[in-house]
Amino acid sequence: MTRFTACRLPVQRGPAAWNALLDPQPAARQLSDKITADFTIVGAGFAGLSAARRLRQLAPDARIVVLEAGRVAEGAAGRNSGFMIDLPHDLASDDYAGAGDDRAMIRLNRQAIAFARAAVEEYGIDPNYFDPAGKVNGAASPAGHAHNQSYARHLDSLGERSEMLDRQQMQELTGSRHYVSGLYTPGTVMLQPAGYVRGLAAGLAADGVQIFECGAVTGFQRDGAGWRVQTARGQVSTGRLILSVNGHLESFGVERGRLMQLFLFAAMTRELEADALARLGGQPRWGVTPSDPMGATMRRIDTGQGGNRIITRTCAVLRPGMEARAADLRRAAAVMRRKFDRRFPQLRGIAMEYEWAGHLCLSLNGVSVTREIETGVYSACVQNGLGTARGTLTGIAAAEMACGVRSGISEHFEAEDRPKRLPPRPLSEVGANMVLRWKEWRARNE
Repeated sequence: MTRFTACRLPVQRGPAAWNALLDPQPAARQLSDKITADFTIVGAGFAGLSAARRLRQLAPDARIVVLEAGRVAEGAAGRNSGFMIDLPHDLASDDYAGAGDDRAMIRLNRQAIAFARAAVEEYGIDPNYFDPAGKVNGAASPAGHAHNQSYARHLDSLGERSEMLDRQQMQELTGSRHYVSGLYTPGTVMLQPAGYVRGLAAGLAADGVQIFECGAVTGFQRDGAGWRVQTARGQVSTGRLILSVNGHLESFGVERGRLMQLFLFAAMTRELEADALARLGGQPRWGVTPSDPMGATMRRIDTGQGGNRIITRTCAVLRPGMEARAADLRRAAAVMRRKFDRRFPQLRGIAMEYEWAGHLCLSLNGVSVTREIETGVYSACVQNGLGTARGTLTGIAAAEMACGVRSGISEHFEAEDRPKRLPPRPLSEVGANMVLRWKEWRARNE
């Protein structure tokens, strides 16, 4: 009998700030019985809910169940930076330029954005939660500016539009004199990620998809021609199963020793009052990614997305146990405090209302794990730090595979190699964290 048992369950460090900005959710619907389904999806993030929507398109009469360990938007969907990026965005590169078929990846990312845009329209999701405003790569040093110039040349070779902003334009945008230049690209969508995901879940529920929360899947096993999925209080007998649990795929024993479990950290200010806004200046909404991927991502939002606030995101640590430590968050909070004050001395010392860790999963060779891993069991996992667009794509692909449908999206993921094996622990953990700390130091101004 084929059986998969979870060796660990998700553990979060700090609040899901994006979700905390929204109105309270209705009481969770919990699975407390034995039910049946044609398709069951584990995980209600970008990948899982995108899979549910694609299944509803492909099999409109199917019984679809989604199982979420916590609350919708309390996991990674409420903890990322909210950038849905269309262009090459290789986190392992010095300037994001990819090493593979960038044109193909751009096409795929834009299909993900179009899929999300259609969901916003179909389900009446607040358009403030899906803002096609573009983003800026900010440079704070000559090296950062050189990275931006290199990236601009790469984009030009792909026929992609970008615009270089000078120091004055960056100050007019952000209110900060920290940046010497910026590279604006128009295709990124700035999400209120928790608002988008909650809207997607509500739309799917209204469309007949059963979503159960606060009930982690503890295991699943072969049950005749299908699978039996177990939670603490309930059970689903299902024909086909989709795992959209990102790095927790390894918790079920799949691809052990091949997945890098990372955490990034973020902080969000309290709501800025009128006097602080006057001192700050700049525009009410913008997003700045660093020219060096190990620098600090900064974002400003307004009342339509949860209040006038600034978000800082930086610092990375490898934790194979999939749980960030309290000391990790304390150290990151101190780094983010320094980076914020350096960029916005006019707001120096302003209180951070939220500080948190977000879980990412990467592979050494940059591939996802989106395939049939057992007969009738499909994976939509390993987003390589690009959870909004890549998660949407892997969810679509897994749904298509489960329905026996082929498209350019599913064919892309079916053709990917398997993740490369990592060096043995503890060498991989110690060595990786040393490299991450060195890269963070090198990108200290960015």
